[in-house]
Parts: sequence; structure tokens; C-alpha cells
Amino acid sequence: MSETYDLLVFAAHPDDAEIGMGGTIAKYTDAGHKVAICDLTLAEMSSNGTVEIRQKEAARASEVLKLADRINLRLPDRGLTGSEEQIRAMVQVIRRYRPRLVFAPYWKDRHPDHISCSQMSDQAVFNAKLRNYAPEWPAWTVEQHYYYFINDTDEPNFLIDVSQYHDKKMESLAAYRSQFMKLDVDSVATPLTEGYLERVKARDYLAGQRVRTLYAEGFVSRQPLLLNWI
Repeated sequence: MSETYDLLVFAAHPDDAEIGMGGTIAKYTDAGHKVAICDLTLAEMSSNGTVEIRQKEAARASEVLKLADRINLRLPDRGLTGSEEQIRAMVQVIRRYRPRLVFAPYWKDRHPDHISCSQMSDQAVFNAKLRNYAPEWPAWTVEQHYYYFINDTDEPNFLIDVSQYHDKKMESLAAYRSQFMKLDVDSVATPLTEGYLERVKARDYLAGQRVRTLYAEGFVSRQPLLLNWI
């Protein structure tokens, strides 16, 4: 039986989780919680970099964030169809890590793969608790399923103060040099190379201002939040 993890973060591509919630991940791992990222694809359709480079960058970012584990399902980039095979693969990951909390991209985003990852996570979290679904793996019920923002934002249900960990977030993103920098004459100009990291930092700063802290990351929950205030 696998050990229970605290957070499991689904991402369509390496760097998605860092963009949306790198500060939160760093905050949780620093507190001793076990966090894993599951990238669905190798991002082989990216305009810049190679699969090999992206994997090295993801490994470096994982070190910065002190992840307990990171895996890649190697599903096809721009081919996240939500097929039974793909959902089963995600269910197996949930049942392997047995997370208390699952995070996935918000369901509104300019990138279709982010939307697909969000929708597929809904199915996987639901199916993972069904005893008669893929019974070769013990069923597991996730306590909470939350969504983080990547490219586009909406009104968050809650914010997490990441002021003390925002430097770690930006350090983890800096590991993806092939995506956020023009490294040579063959590099293609994309939205990611045109000041994208500055916009991420500004977004987190503005979120922080809403709750009178320096930096914050926003999240959405489909279910009501239970707060035990005393």
C-alpha cells in the first residue's frame, strides 16, 4: 500500500503547476508535507526546447520545490482526449499516491490542454473512489479537489499567502529557461518569452493586495469550504 500524500497536483505540461501554484507547493513542502506533481504530457509540441531539455528543467524545478515525487504519464501533447485509457492512467496515479488534496488547472484557459487536464481530473477523482472501477487498485477518496490558474484568471474562492515562498516559485520557473527565455537565434517568440514571468509575478502581487499580504495565489473550489475557526 502506498503512503498517503498531502497534495497531488495534475498538470498538462511541465511548468504548469509551477506557474499556477509554485508558491503554495513550496509552502507545503517546507512545512514537511508530501507533494507530488503528475505531468500528463512531455510537452513535445512546445515551440522551444526539446523533450529532453524540458525533463531536465522539470527535475531542477522539482528540486527547488522539494517535491516528494514527480511523474509524467507521457500522454500525447495536444492529444488529451479524456479517453478511458487516459482516465484510467490518472486514476492509477491517485490510487498510488492516495492524496488528501488534488489540484488541477482551472477549467477556463486559453490553452485547450489545460482545459482537458481540468476535465480529466474531475473524472479521475470521481472514478478513483469507485470500488468496482479498475478493482486491481484499491479505491481512494480524495478529501478536496481544487483548481489553480495558469494563463487566465477568474474570481478565486480562496487565496493562499505565499509571500515567504514567492522567491522559490520564481526560482522554480527560472529553471524552465527554454520556455521563458530566447536562448539562441532559433528560439521562437511566444507569449512565454515576452515577459510572461513578470506577468505571473504581477498577478500574484495583485492577489496579495486583496488580502493585505505581499504575494498570494488564487484557487477555485466547486464545493463549499469548511473553516474550523475557534
